Amino acid sequence: MRITDVRAAHPEAPDCPRDWRSWLGQIAVVVETDTGLTGLGVGGGGPAGVHVVRTVLRETLIGRDAADVESLWDEMYRATLPFGRKGLAIMALSGVDLALWDLRGKAEGKPVVELLGGAAGEPIPVYSTLFCDDVESALASGYDAVKLHFDTLDARARPAGIVERLERARRVLGPERALMVDAFMQWDVATTLEIADGLASLDVAWIEEPLPPDDVAGYETLRDRCALPIAGGEHEYTAAAFEEIAARRLHTVLQPDVCWCGGLTELVKIYRIAARAGLRVCPHRGAEPWALHAIAALDPEPLAESGRPWLTWVRGQPAVEAGR
Repeated sequence: MRITDVRAAHPEAPDCPRDWRSWLGQIAVVVETDTGLTGLGVGGGGPAGVHVVRTVLRETLIGRDAADVESLWDEMYRATLPFGRKGLAIMALSGVDLALWDLRGKAEGKPVVELLGGAAGEPIPVYSTLFCDDVESALASGYDAVKLHFDTLDARARPAGIVERLERARRVLGPERALMVDAFMQWDVATTLEIADGLASLDVAWIEEPLPPDDVAGYETLRDRCALPIAGGEHEYTAAAFEEIAARRLHTVLQPDVCWCGGLTELVKIYRIAARAGLRVCPHRGAEPWALHAIAALDPEPLAESGRPWLTWVRGQPAVEAGR
């Protein structure tokens, strides 16, 4: 099964969520083979990511055996290494890797979860990420856990406000359901510690990304002083980076995004890293199909983050179908 073409497109469909067209930069990737099988993946990097796929990654893959997914990942990484150890190039590579895994499953006639040693059809718990305080609606929609997202609130000026909102969420949820908080890299160490102290009685499962990912010293302080678990990794790239995070125990919960971190090949490695270190993995946007296979097959505590109605933009993209 030889690769005959690799194509990519940035979404233009009007029903695509606005942030996927802009800063999230999602791209659709198609890998075609001489057997007629086609693999579909989703990566990142926007129009620049499309360029990386259409040039460097395409040139690396044409004529290669599509079944050798892990070796192809290594070759794509080496080809982009001078300009892409983190960020855009790895996000683009992720989409190609996911398309190759899609091809592997189609070639073997199995869902990817079975390739990973799991079974299809098992239910997976999902938590709802809320950008508001409407916990009641989340419960009415069937979610048993929620995460409140606070990226637009000036937490440094109003930490008590965050505590009050989470107290209300806990009252609505009751004592049994999980409650998390996402700071989206907007806090500092002092703010995080103050808020964590205020949340001590609320049984909060984790505080997500309170600091920028490169603030290693800050995360070390939180590791040593914060009473609540710290989650992160949404904006980190490759298993090598998560190996360092695990070794220094900067996070209790690892949250790689399979469409950005290097694809399923890297997510499998990250699960192995977490297992060795005794850490939990809870993939970013895990309820979207790309990570669900790994969650179902590899996760001893499966929990997926709520996704979005996003997939419709993949079909009908002229750049994907016409091969521009």
